[in-house]
Amino acid sequence: MDALTLDQIQIFLAIVDEGSFSKAAKKLKRAQSAVTYGIQKLEVQIDMTLFDRAAYRPTLTEAGRTLLLRARRITEETNAFRDSARSLASGLEAELTIVLDSMFPMHAVVDALKAFTERFPTVPPRVYVQPLGAATELLLDGTCMIGLLQFIFTDLPVLRRFHLLTVDLIPVVAPHHPLAACDGPIETHVLQRYVQLVLTDRSAMTAGRDYGVLSGQTWRLADLGAKHSMLLAGLGWGNMPAHLVEDDIVRGRLKIIRPTAFDARATRLVMGGAYRADQRLGPAGQWMIEYLSATAER
Repeated sequence: MDALTLDQIQIFLAIVDEGSFSKAAKKLKRAQSAVTYGIQKLEVQIDMTLFDRAAYRPTLTEAGRTLLLRARRITEETNAFRDSARSLASGLEAELTIVLDSMFPMHAVVDALKAFTERFPTVPPRVYVQPLGAATELLLDGTCMIGLLQFIFTDLPVLRRFHLLTVDLIPVVAPHHPLAACDGPIETHVLQRYVQLVLTDRSAMTAGRDYGVLSGQTWRLADLGAKHSMLLAGLGWGNMPAHLVEDDIVRGRLKIIRPTAFDARATRLVMGGAYRADQRLGPAGQWMIEYLSATAER
């Protein structure tokens, strides 16, 4: 079989879309004889008849209908290849890699990605979600171009950073947990009788460091979703971002508690964007930073 050409595929699709050889020729700005010859050559090469010519208008054979989907896919992939090549030639990134702290509000990222894909359809995003220092490490080692992180993990000379938003932390328990019966302030010696669910990671940046830990009994989890599920199940108490538990509190699935030793400085997490100062961002990355800066606090 001789090599098939994209031109043959385009002739095939033009006949299907226009409904006749003459209209396909007009669309392709060619002589009808050239279109007829092109499709005949394709049929000879694949040893199949694509169109039934017995009727007034050519209709697809069963083989033609089967191959039509693949023909459209070939054309779509070819167009995507061409668009990506043009984008790369103009300086656009091949992809945009972002890491966000698990505490970062996802709705802000989703809104940004919607706008991003409309502005840069040829640049696919790759998004990582990690807790605490593990998120910053993906930025430092070059895995990701942009980080949406807690500010305390971005105070490094190698990073350029900018403020985005704040996240309120709320200590909560399930309504059937013993601590839920305490309506007033809870002393630390009372909290220490119960398991505290604590977010953790394996990064060197947070090794040996605890944040907001008041109980001597801790279960440490590297996934915020798992912590949320365990809180709902009443397996312990813990601090959660307000945007993740507001609905649970309203619906009575979780209850706010008031530890007396709760550090007020730890109740608000300052979140910001960051990128390596020694790595120049391309147009897509720079656009994302500017968009987030303008919209994150809304």
